Amino acid sequence: MTTAPSGTLANPNAARDHARSMAGTVVEAMPVLPPAAPDLPEGVASEALLWEETIAPGGYATRRLPRGSRLRLIDVKGDACASLQIFNAEMPTERYSFADTVKIQWNAYLAKGKFLLSDMGRVLMSIAEDTTGGTHDTFSGTSNAHTNGAKYGDGRNSGQFPNGRDRFLLGAAKHGLQRRDIHAAVTLFKGARIADDGAIEPQIGPFEPGREVVLRAEMDVIVVIANVPHVLDPRPDYIVTPLRATAWRGPVAGEDDPIRTATPEGLRAFLNVEDYYRR
Repeated sequence: MTTAPSGTLANPNAARDHARSMAGTVVEAMPVLPPAAPDLPEGVASEALLWEETIAPGGYATRRLPRGSRLRLIDVKGDACASLQIFNAEMPTERYSFADTVKIQWNAYLAKGKFLLSDMGRVLMSIAEDTTGGTHDTFSGTSNAHTNGAKYGDGRNSGQFPNGRDRFLLGAAKHGLQRRDIHAAVTLFKGARIADDGAIEPQIGPFEPGREVVLRAEMDVIVVIANVPHVLDPRPDYIVTPLRATAWRGPVAGEDDPIRTATPEGLRAFLNVEDYYRR
């Protein structure tokens, strides 16, 4: 982020000239417009690209993605923490459900081949690729102003240590949603396991740079991403590194898709999606 030279705030013309002089400036964390990526998977045309952005430490981003699109998230430097809110774009009262995701899959640990279920029994997104070793968290949720204030001394959105819940609020507001719409988050790249005594054991890293997850949108979705430290990160400092997001158009799951057909419960959830779009 660049800082305006002294005196420009008192002089609108100088402020305008400074702002215009920044055109073309490229920084590490920013959306690429129009979207362009040098490393799209084989067979994906550049015209299919929908979104290319690097999300800053402590930052957030959001997009509406069409059914069938792929969202690739890359932990660029090994310490990103992607907490997600996911909504049915047509009817945002339908959104990601931790309880249904765990219950329908008989499993709380996400990896390739698993999916993220809505509170209406439909698959919002599935995990098409995953090189993280399963370091994800369906249990803990994200930080809020109180947790960050207690740990770092400040948790405001406008402060030095912004929290996940308020970052979600900013992203959701861009789609006309409010604080009441913020729901339980799923977190990627930072994991949590349940010990024998029932305690949550966080898997914080740091990890090898370049790990990635590819999510496939099974419905038209709104995705809000907060890249903030895991709420159970034991480190005393506010540590998080950039997160890269790339999305492109792709085909919807076919009848023989291995994620769709892996279990009878999962098949039913995909059939619920197909019934929804049959209207």
